[in-house]
Amino acid sequence: MATNSAKIVAALKDDTGLTTAEYAVGTVAVAGLGGVLLKLLTSDGVRDLIWNVITTAFSRFFG
Repeated sequence: MATNSAKIVAALKDDTGLTTAEYAVGTVAVAGLGGVLLKLLTSDGVRDLIWNVITTAFSRFFG
């Protein structure tokens, strides 16, 4: 009986494959964030905002 409980405790403490699952979750999260950023940066309002910031910066540097 002690051998079985020792095996169960060892199995519960074993975290083999855990880092693979963490990488998978991280990869899915980054892909989702990339999709949101792509949609945001290709929208008309954000594109106009970025264009205005760039043109204002160039006009201040180059007069």
